[in-house]
Amino acid sequence: MAFDGIVMKALARGLNETLANGKIEKIYQPDSDRLILHIHAKGERRKLCISCSSSAAAVYLTENNFENPAAPPTFCMLLRKHLGGSRITAIRQVQSERILEIDVRTVDEIGMDAHKRLVIEIMGKHSNIVLIDCTTEKIVDSIKRVSIDVNRVRQLLPGKLYEYPPSQGKTDFDDLTQADCHTIVAVGRANLAKLFLSSVMGISPAVAENLAQLCENKSDDEAARDAFALVCAMREAIAAGSYEPAVYLSKDNVPVDFHIFPLHAYEGYYKKLTFPSVSEMTEYYFLHKVGAGIAKQKSTDLEKTVRTALQKLYLKKQRLCEDIATAENSEELRLFGELLTANIHNIKPGAREVTLTNYYDGQEVKIPLDIRHTPAKNAQTYFKKYGKAHTAVKEKTLRLEEAEQEIAYLESVTSFIENATATEELEEIRAELIDSGYLRRRKNTPPTKIKKPTPYEYSTSSGLRILAGRNNKENDFLTFKSASSRDIWFHTKDIPGSHVILFTEGKALDDLSEDDIFTAAAVAAKHSKGKNSENVAVDYVPVKYVKKPNGAKPGMVIFTNNRTVWVNPRTD
Repeated sequence: MAFDGIVMKALARGLNETLANGKIEKIYQPDSDRLILHIHAKGERRKLCISCSSSAAAVYLTENNFENPAAPPTFCMLLRKHLGGSRITAIRQVQSERILEIDVRTVDEIGMDAHKRLVIEIMGKHSNIVLIDCTTEKIVDSIKRVSIDVNRVRQLLPGKLYEYPPSQGKTDFDDLTQADCHTIVAVGRANLAKLFLSSVMGISPAVAENLAQLCENKSDDEAARDAFALVCAMREAIAAGSYEPAVYLSKDNVPVDFHIFPLHAYEGYYKKLTFPSVSEMTEYYFLHKVGAGIAKQKSTDLEKTVRTALQKLYLKKQRLCEDIATAENSEELRLFGELLTANIHNIKPGAREVTLTNYYDGQEVKIPLDIRHTPAKNAQTYFKKYGKAHTAVKEKTLRLEEAEQEIAYLESVTSFIENATATEELEEIRAELIDSGYLRRRKNTPPTKIKKPTPYEYSTSSGLRILAGRNNKENDFLTFKSASSRDIWFHTKDIPGSHVILFTEGKALDDLSEDDIFTAAAVAAKHSKGKNSENVAVDYVPVKYVKKPNGAKPGMVIFTNNRTVWVNPRTD
């Protein structure tokens, strides 16, 4: 990951320009290792996200909203006490380390001026957020307390003097000279990138690779001169703010790395997505890289739950089909009863079986008898078995229909889980499964708040709006609350997927262009289980022909008067 000292340098400069003299109005802690500071600075309200997660440690401005716990954690309450209403006096980086300091001026309990410092250490699994009293240089508290049992060299506990992480003996990026570059190059060319990385503070492996590439096929003097020239160019660009934040994406649009300067090892191999600010670049990377990993982990648990329920339903369906097939072959029982009744005086009591002529086709039929009962009782028993079988067909057919409806519903849920890219989407699916009775609500967890639906949004070339549901509840909302009767409803034919609504702005179906229809159909194919297929069949019909049966599960509908088109799923 390229969140190195160079990126931190540019970030600190930008944050200081944006937030200096800003007032910290609110402090939230959405989870155990992340803080959100609401800051009013230069006439604007901004949100600063600070994360010390081992996999997503970062600092950046954000416009996203975060769900906060019902009761704020202890560290959050402590920060509210010490930093609430305080003014930010400065934001700076410590040398070229991945350490950011936020100095604030506040008022203590007796009304005297007080100076505090929030230190954010971005160090992988050792990342932390520490509050310090600037007067005494002592730790007020840290979001992750580090005792002597965890680290014998450096403890982070309330009351202890704050010490920076131990130095690794590297040369600071800002202090690097051409002579230093010459010394590094002269050591050896075999592992030059590793030498730069181990000798210079603040650079990432990708930047070290950039420096090493400059030195290829050159003398030591030329290599040192060119490497130092690149370092000077980066220093000047950071000072002038003339850099280009960018994220490198794989073929699947998954972030691979990011930096404020071009990474030559990635140029030409990965798609490059540029951003206007360091914060936007950083947020995009962690939201799509780490967020996708967390989403994948959470989706695995949901998939397992749904898969288990589906397997039980598939088995239930199979058994019901077998029972119905057996019951439907019960006409023989009725025939035995009729033949016994017609020939009751010709049957000897106590016989184990009797051979009688079938008066329907003239063939002889052997009928087993129960020696404990009279011929009349045997006939009644066959009629009773026939009656039960006939009733069973009706009852089990109804149960089979219910099982098939449940299967269709859970298969649609599976499709939404597979297509989910964010933890928020998965949490909404989890809430839906809880409401539907497939999952139990976690202990000590308050009921899920009803959130405003946020479906996927697209548009046609003519400017018509297209919305696609992210889950079955959003499907119902789009179809029955958001859409009008003249809007067009789309859904993949016989494949689980999203309800897609093409908002026609009052136009009739026949007045829409072919491009409008095919664009909306391609969106429906994209948000379905057939997203990786070609030539997917999509049904479409005005919303007025879409109905929801009484008692149907979320997203389950019936429709008539539909037309069908075949399209390839939308790729963007």
